[in-house]
Amino acid sequence: MQPIRVSVKAIITDNNRILVCRSRDSAGDWYILPGGGQNPGESLPDALKRECFEEIGAEVTVGRIRLVRDYIGRNHEFAAWDPDVHQVEIMFECQLQGDYKPTVGHSPDVNQTGVVWLEIQELSRHRVYPAALRDVLQGSFVNSADALYLGDVN
Repeated sequence: MQPIRVSVKAIITDNNRILVCRSRDSAGDWYILPGGGQNPGESLPDALKRECFEEIGAEVTVGRIRLVRDYIGRNHEFAAWDPDVHQVEIMFECQLQGDYKPTVGHSPDVNQTGVVWLEIQELSRHRVYPAALRDVLQGSFVNSADALYLGDVN
């Protein structure tokens, strides 16, 4: 098994919408929160600011931790591609700085094809990862001040 990777993700919402990175594979479009791996010597907020600038071309203000999940690859649908991956994702509430029009940043992920706003109440109509986000963001959690551990979910 590879070392555990720490990843940070941005939960950016506006008017009942969430900002996500759109990617494409043989099954069609799928969506993830902006963010990525933390580099050695980099704080979590600094990693998230860098990743957002790279992927969505935006500067963000990093707020409180909202969600944490484990992703243990061998337990999920992508086991054929990443059975040895164990990633801990820390998802922060973030705010965009200034006016922002969804655009791909200067260093997008390999499969990334865009940046879009999705209506939170319509997330169940889309392939969103982790899929647990669909229920969490549509539920009572939105009004909670507590961070939530999602477990090993995909």
